Amino acid sequence: MEARSQVTPATPPDPCDAFNRDCPGREVLDHLTSRWGLLILVGLQGGPLRFHELRTLIDGVSEKMLSQNLRTLVRDGLLSREVLPTVPPSVRYALTPLGADAAAPLETLLRWVKGNAREVVAAQTGHDAGAVTVPPQ
Repeated sequence: MEARSQVTPATPPDPCDAFNRDCPGREVLDHLTSRWGLLILVGLQGGPLRFHELRTLIDGVSEKMLSQNLRTLVRDGLLSREVLPTVPPSVRYALTPLGADAAAPLETLLRWVKGNAREVVAAQTGHDAGAVTVPPQ
């Protein structure tokens, strides 16, 4: 009599599932959801901007961090980079169709943050003060 295992073989993990540790999309997820990456993508929804216009729009970003993130997002195919024939040369960044597709849900996330930041800060303050919070019924 042949013995059979009751365990069915596991299906191989989807390589594009971000819950899979080997998913290459995790790197892209990091780029999209980093503080500066998210703000760059949403900031460019209004149209192309030059480097210094982006730096002015995104208060608090250093030139180094802006440059690094722009380079990364261009490499990912989310932004285009156009060198303008001016003296001195200037560079303009714009969303690619892929970047525009990513920026739309990120804008929704930013709206959520804006609408709920005070409540989150209040919860953090209460937590840090040792207050017990009871979720609303």
